[in-house]
Amino acid sequence: MKRNYFIDRRHFLKLGSIGAIGLTANLLWPMKPAQAAPSSTVPSSLSSDEALQKLMEGNQRFIQHHPQYPDQSEARLLEVAQAQHPFATVLSCADSRVPAELIFDQGIGDIFDVRIAGNIATAAAIGSIEYAVVLLETPVLMVLGHERCGAVTAAVQNKPLPGEIGTFVEAILPAVERVKNQPGDTVDNAVNANVQYQIEQLLQRSNLIAERVQSGKLKVVGSRYDLDTGAVTILT
Repeated sequence: MKRNYFIDRRHFLKLGSIGAIGLTANLLWPMKPAQAAPSSTVPSSLSSDEALQKLMEGNQRFIQHHPQYPDQSEARLLEVAQAQHPFATVLSCADSRVPAELIFDQGIGDIFDVRIAGNIATAAAIGSIEYAVVLLETPVLMVLGHERCGAVTAAVQNKPLPGEIGTFVEAILPAVERVKNQPGDTVDNAVNANVQYQIEQLLQRSNLIAERVQSGKLKVVGSRYDLDTGAVTILT
C-alpha cells in the first residue's frame, strides 16, 4: 500500500507539472490568433494640421515618459498586412538614436519612415517620399534633423572620407556654406540650415511634392530633434 501511494503521488505530481507547463504555454502562446480589426482601405482622414498635431502629441508622451505604444498589437499587424495608409511621412537621419516611431510614440503603419544620413534629399529619398505623399496620400511631410548630427559635422569639417561616405557630405555642403560666417556653433547652425535646404531641394526637384503642397493636400515642415531631452522642435 505504501509503495502504491508513492507511485500514485509521483504520477499525480508529474501530471500536475505537465498541466502547469501547458497552462503557462497557453498563456504565453494563445492557441487561436486574435481577430484583426477591420482593414483600413482609405488614406488617412486627418488634415495636415491634425496629422502634425498627432506627431507632436506623441513626442510629448515620449519626453514625459508616458508612451501609449499605439498600433503595436497583433490585431494592428494583421490590419495593415495587406495595405498601408500612414498618416505622416518623415525624412530623418539614419542615426540610431532618432527612430521616428519611438520618438513620436507611434506604431506599425503610422509613419512612412525615410531614413538616410543627414536627412538629405537624394533621388532615392525623393522617390520614396513621392510614393508616400502621392500614392499613399500622407497629409504631412516632416524633414527631421537632430543636434550633433555626424553627417552635418563631417560636412562642416569637410575632410576626405573613405568609400561612399563623402556623398552625403556633398549634399550638405550648401547648407554649411550658408552659416559658416554666422555667430555660434557652426555644426548647430548647420543642422538647422540643412533642414531648410533639404526642404528646398524637395520642392525644387519634385513637381509631385510641390503640386501637393500648392493644392493644400500636403504640409511640409522642418524640425529638429534634441538628443538630450528627446524633444522635437518645429523650425519651419
